[in-house]
Amino acid sequence: MNGLRIFITSMGIVSPFGEGIEKNLSTLREAVPALTPLQLFPSAHVPLPVGEIPFPIPHGNLPRTHVLAMMAAEEALKEAGGPPDAVVVGTTTGGMTATEEYLKQGEKDPVLYRHHAAGSVAEAIAARFGCRGPVLTVSTACSSGTAALKIALELLRSGKAMRVLAGGADALCRLTYYGFHSLQLVDPGGAHPFDSGRKGMSVGEGAAMFLLTAAAAPPDGAVAELLGGALTCDAHHPAAPHPSGEGARQAMKKALADAGVLREEIDYIHLHGTGTPENDLAEGRAVRALFDGRSVPPASSLKGAWGHSLAAAGAMGAAVSALAVREGFIPPNVGIQTPDPEIPLSPMDAFQTTDVRQVLVNSFGFGGNNAVLVLGHAGNGKGPVRVRENGESIPFYVHGRSCLTGAGDTDRTLDMLSRGENLKGMVPSSDMSKHLPAKAVRRLKRLSRMVLSLGISACAGKREGNLPRAIFFGTRWGALSETHDFLAKLFETDERLSSPTDFIGSVHNAPAGQAAIHFHAPGPNITITGCNGSFEQALFSAGLLCGEDPFLLVGADEYNEHLSPLFDPEASSAERATDGGGALYLKRKKEGATSRVAPVFTGFADAGESVIRKLIAELGGAARIRERFGLILSGIPASFREQAKRQEETFLAGTDYPHPLVDYRRFVGECASASAVATVLAVLFVEKGMVPAGLCGRTPADLGGRGILILGFGRHVTALEVTPC
Repeated sequence: MNGLRIFITSMGIVSPFGEGIEKNLSTLREAVPALTPLQLFPSAHVPLPVGEIPFPIPHGNLPRTHVLAMMAAEEALKEAGGPPDAVVVGTTTGGMTATEEYLKQGEKDPVLYRHHAAGSVAEAIAARFGCRGPVLTVSTACSSGTAALKIALELLRSGKAMRVLAGGADALCRLTYYGFHSLQLVDPGGAHPFDSGRKGMSVGEGAAMFLLTAAAAPPDGAVAELLGGALTCDAHHPAAPHPSGEGARQAMKKALADAGVLREEIDYIHLHGTGTPENDLAEGRAVRALFDGRSVPPASSLKGAWGHSLAAAGAMGAAVSALAVREGFIPPNVGIQTPDPEIPLSPMDAFQTTDVRQVLVNSFGFGGNNAVLVLGHAGNGKGPVRVRENGESIPFYVHGRSCLTGAGDTDRTLDMLSRGENLKGMVPSSDMSKHLPAKAVRRLKRLSRMVLSLGISACAGKREGNLPRAIFFGTRWGALSETHDFLAKLFETDERLSSPTDFIGSVHNAPAGQAAIHFHAPGPNITITGCNGSFEQALFSAGLLCGEDPFLLVGADEYNEHLSPLFDPEASSAERATDGGGALYLKRKKEGATSRVAPVFTGFADAGESVIRKLIAELGGAARIRERFGLILSGIPASFREQAKRQEETFLAGTDYPHPLVDYRRFVGECASASAVATVLAVLFVEKGMVPAGLCGRTPADLGGRGILILGFGRHVTALEVTPC
């Protein structure tokens, strides 16, 4: 596979300009703002201007974000001739539009909330188009769609896929509409990015999806080439950018290096440009610092035209940028009248036809999450990308580990397990808080406290210079406490009052952002939110994105008495409310490691068990599985029990596995991040070379120098290896 390049072979977009590439292109040339007063749901205030889709959306039985994503995917795949090998979607709202309506009406039927999870957007697309490979959901706030494209790029570079459908989607909902208003970040007159009189942003909605293809030469009709990208984190503040824009500058610098493009070769910069005073100023400083006294190329933001569509914003910007290189134009910075003299940029104030060969696409989000892409003309011939042979998984070495369960911290968990007792229950507050600074205990709610505590414990004893440089976080449900508290207050006050603190904490990546701030981690800060395999998918993503820098891998979910029984089918059927998680401090370097872990497989198994045959092949075949692993920890989630048991039986029949196999949820409990706990326990078992009594017999079982395989079954099928060094 060496020598392949990554092309955008087709794409689809739904925006306030309209549906489809051609409609958006023609409206873009007119440079007319599409911001209008909110109509989607009644507002207690004077409706603020938003970027709302101007035509009826055929909902069917899916929430609005799902439908927007599906519409964009339909356009991107209409000539595809088969399913993609993988799907990667960035989103923040998931099924929130429907969830809000049901919560406001007091509905208690869990079936109504079955599409709430952010990961259900990508799953719906994968099911519709028959994808059986990795199906990943990225939730890094407003950089989600751009981060999804970077992950898709690395998935193609790794050799694990040849065609990937990737992009971003978000719909307007009360959480974001009132949330940004509570932060006093909304301009009641509409967004005017980079204008001297700007007062804030306008919330929008939309979707953009891309079919990315690895090929030696541009496929017929290729729109553009995805040359490179980069992800960084400010590690500065949960919601505000670093004033100097240093994290953004580093993201642009690293993206150019990844693409093999010089800054002088950039013809256009698609700016993040939300219209808020701080964000625009920080981005302007970052761009000026990047060019270091050299002439800055033409630049513009379209958020004055169609608002800030959150997770979709970067993907929609990438779609416009791809059209810019194909058609030869620079879009205008809609809404600008008098450029702010304090911002060292001169945004374009009119549509301009010109030759465009390479483009920078900026996207920044809460938690200081920066994502930048470099697009080029499909005929540029910039040269081959780096592609690893055979898509093999490279292991990481474990240099620290911790877990939190209903039993308590790691030591309490292992002690209880060794006595044959289960770990079900909610994490005791004392265990969750004992490693945290007092101010963190005061201001953070349950999930963020859990993640920060896990991270601090996993990195215990590590000194400055040897701390994690990146954070990878897997969670199915995100911060339920903040989500509930924000919406409860909103509905109790007839949508007149809401909490800015709860809004900032409600985004899925808020806990990872807190960890980045604590550890001053400037590298990728990625939150993956899938089904019960979010932790495994987070490690899989780290395998694509991490080089030699050490990183923290965390998987955690909280139980919320109000929302968990509605959202989580496992929680609603469990005998005992359970939450918790696990963390690993990982490096590529072996010295001082206790064991190693490798992400071997992630696939989507919405129907059929053919994915199990592929799983066995990826693990090296039946003989290797029997020889390499002395224990299998098998995840059988309650809501997929019938399907998961069939998959497990197919696996056992195909491998003739002779050693113990244990359903880890039987002792960990029905927590969405149970696999994170199981993986940490596997590391502990491999360190000792023994499986404790009570787990798979009355006496401890000797692993005989072999490792442990952690399998996840259900809608997603996953596999992690934990082996001795």
